[in-house]
Amino acid sequence: MKSSDIELVIDNYKSKLKPNDRYSSFDYCYNYFRTTNDLTKDIEKSCLVLGFYLASWGMFRGSSFLLQKSVKHFEPAILCIATFDKSVWEIDVDCYDDNNIQTIIKIYKNIKICLINNNNSDLTLITKILLGVFGFIPAFDNNFCVAFRAISDGQCGFRKLNIKSLSFIKAFYESNKNTIDRLSSETYTTDFITGKKTTINYPKAKIIDMYGFTAGQ
Repeated sequence: MKSSDIELVIDNYKSKLKPNDRYSSFDYCYNYFRTTNDLTKDIEKSCLVLGFYLASWGMFRGSSFLLQKSVKHFEPAILCIATFDKSVWEIDVDCYDDNNIQTIIKIYKNIKICLINNNNSDLTLITKILLGVFGFIPAFDNNFCVAFRAISDGQCGFRKLNIKSLSFIKAFYESNKNTIDRLSSETYTTDFITGKKTTINYPKAKIIDMYGFTAGQ
């Protein structure tokens, strides 16, 4: 699972991280949810921040059921997210132990209940939310799943968020630990107001997401 092109792929991705670029939508979402103590105080803003991040990443296109929803559809999810202890934001791929993996799966299920009905597809949408809000897992979009199915060589289908898929992501991290750690430590989010870099690092899971998203294109 050792990948020699991670740094090259991430450098290419980072070239598209100017303040007005689509990729910076992650930064504004992650910064907001990581630093806002009371997400319910201005719940309309919380819904709008999450909604625009998802729109920017294509979650409203095509036949998505979200096209039939207003931003208020995200209110139950925001109320759910607001109940989680801030320690959840410290989970990253380097600490995927049994307890944290179960926590991630539980959060996934809770947010799915808030947003999904009528058997609508959930994997890409909910993992995209978990990435943008918590930064503790990659988004299981088509690009990422194509790339990691190939990397796993048939060991994992990446069609569900479960112990198997999260364990494989942890194994990929361990095989490329030095590179991913360094890239995480030197990559910072962009501040919405100033357009300058913050002191908030990109999580290691986000580095893996960037790699999988780009490699699967």
